[in-house]
Formats: sequence, C-alpha cells, structure tokens
Amino acid sequence: MQPKRLCAGLLAAAAITAISTGVSAQDIKLGYNGDLSASPSAQSGQAAVIGMEAAIADINAAGGVLGRKLTLTTRDDVSAPPKSIQNMSELIDNEKVVAVFGPTNSGNAMAWKHIANQKKIPVLGNVGSGTDITKPMSPGADNYMFRVSMVDREQVAALMAYVKKNAATSKVVGLMAETTGYGQGGLKDMQEIAEVQGIKAAATERFGVGDTDMTSQLSKMKAAGVDTVVVWAQGTPIAQLVRSMEKINYFPLTLTSWAADNITFYDAAGKALAEKPLFMRTVSETRTPAQQKLFDRIGAKLKAPGSFSFALHGYDSVLLYAEAVKQAKTTEGSAVRLALEDLKTPVQGVLKAYDKPFTKTNHDALTAKDLVWIRWKDGKLLPYTDALIGSLTPADFKQ
Repeated sequence: MQPKRLCAGLLAAAAITAISTGVSAQDIKLGYNGDLSASPSAQSGQAAVIGMEAAIADINAAGGVLGRKLTLTTRDDVSAPPKSIQNMSELIDNEKVVAVFGPTNSGNAMAWKHIANQKKIPVLGNVGSGTDITKPMSPGADNYMFRVSMVDREQVAALMAYVKKNAATSKVVGLMAETTGYGQGGLKDMQEIAEVQGIKAAATERFGVGDTDMTSQLSKMKAAGVDTVVVWAQGTPIAQLVRSMEKINYFPLTLTSWAADNITFYDAAGKALAEKPLFMRTVSETRTPAQQKLFDRIGAKLKAPGSFSFALHGYDSVLLYAEAVKQAKTTEGSAVRLALEDLKTPVQGVLKAYDKPFTKTNHDALTAKDLVWIRWKDGKLLPYTDALIGSLTPADFKQ
C-alpha cells in the first residue's frame, strides 16, 4: 500500500472509531475524576455525574456550545490520591479533555491541583469542600481551580456566627474533628474563625475516622462544662459521635459539617439520634419548582434523595463552564479561565442565579449566604430556622 493510501486508510478507520463510540472529533470533551465506588462519599460523586449528564443533554439539545456537542468521560479514583493523580494525567494527556470536574474527596484535589495549573486545564469542583482547593499555587499565580459546591470555611463561618449570637446559651464551646486531612483542615478553619469571633474553645478533641466509641473524648468535654460542640468529620464518624453521646447521656448543642446529610450518617445514627445535629448544605428537600423538575427527571438514578444537592452542583458547574466557553469563543484553557473570572452574562442555574460568581481572587461560586440550615426530621433533610438564624446577616459571617 502506498503511504498516501495508508494515511487515508488510517484516517478513515479513526473516523469510523469515532462514530462507533458516539464521539466526534469536533466534540468538546469534559472529564470527571472522583470517587464513584469506594467510600461513603461515592454517592456524592455519582450524583454529581448524573447532574452533569443532565446538563450536557440539555445543552446539546439546544445546539451545544460553539456549534459543538459536549461529551463526558469519567474516571473512578476509588478515593485514593495516587489513583486520582493517575486519572488526572490520563484524562488530560490521553483523553484530551479540555476541562475536569470533581473530585469527590478534597484530599485528592490537593494531590493533583498542580497538574491542572501546570497544564492550564480548568477544573470545576462540584463535590469536595476543602477550603484550600481553590487557593492559587502561589500568591498572585494564575489559578485554574474553580468550585460550585460547599466550602468548609464558609460553613464554619456560618456555624461560628450562630455560636457567637447564641452566647446566652452557648457559654462553653468545644471543638471536635476526625484525624483525616478533611477533619484537620476543618479544625484549622474552626480554630481560626473562633479566634476572629472572640470564641475561646474550652476543649479540643480528635478521633479516628473509623472509631466507634468517642465516650472518652466526650467525657472530657462534659467535664469541661461544654454546652456547645462544633464537629468536623465525615458522615459515619459523626453518627458514631452521637451514638457515643447517648451512651453517657450527654447531648450538648451539636453543630457539624455538611457530611451529616449523607445517608451513611442517618443509617448509622438511627432516626432519633440523626435529628440531634444542626448543619448546613446548599439545598433542602423543600425544593424550588426548577429543582423539583430536575429531581423528577433524575431522582430515580440517585442512591439517596439527600445526594440531590451534588447533582445540582454538577448541573450548574457544566452551565457555568459552557457560558465561559461561549464568552471566550474557544476551549483553550487560559481563555476559559479568564472568562470564568469575569463572566459577562448571568447564568440561571437550578441551584441559584450566578451573577459574576468568580473573580481573579475568588474561585468559589457559593458562600455562606447561599447555604441552607438543615436538620434531619422524620427521615428527611428539612430546612431549619430559629430566631438567631433569622437575625444573621452576611456581616456576621466573619473570616
């Protein structure tokens, strides 16, 4: 076979392969890198992907972006940083994705954020909430890490604002956290914001993510007279904490991370104890018409109704990326980053309306004022309010 004929044959074969896999050379390839199977948080990653797929279907039905369809390639990092790093390189170098979404676990984002920044690939996080994920690699450096999800420090700011205003009842405050990177990152936020708010912790205790008995730590809290405890941990250990409270009949006001919304928390704690903590998330099971419409469409695919918030994050993160590409008129990473930092057109998401959600120095689309106070009630994640919550203003969320 002559070289020209060989080339033509290879090109034809490539075209047939593209058609057979449903992917065109003109498609805009997006990637998701996160835990989809291994940890209790996997249901969050699964929900985010379901939300992304719904947004991609809607965008493509409306003509796509720049006349091109969006496609999604997923990689399961099984909650392991080395695997997550490998996935990131594979998605960018082999799959040639132009943007990455995820991950599920904050620690994995911290393990590979340097790759996204070095290769100028925008990342839109829609699950992991670690405060440092969206910080630049160095002061003033171009930053390709964006997020449409909860942020630990924003949650802590709201929880500590509540404690501060509840001073008449919350007289003695204690801090507790699991010993993982997630827990210790949250503890750092709690300690720093407590200092800003003039709140002095009477006791600080830690526990392992796999611990099932925290009565020793709680007994120290009780001995210190702690009446309010702020906890940073994943769902299952928070459940073990409230079960340990029951063992010694000690139930201080308990404010926790949003991980208490996970069905693993509810299942491990049981109906009665699950109703003890107060926490925050981006949406309750009291939904807007637009949210209900999306839930009716994808709810049957979710492992638990409570994971719907991550589907919303996934859906809206795709809308924001698509708008940035339209504005930039290209998928080139640095141009999309600049567009995200200065979106000219407001984006009507399903979670909220986004009007200039990002800036050069702020890459988080959601802040404390966007969060909803939640408490489990009769097996549902329902909005919670009281006089103190009603009196909180953005000025109270000191950081």
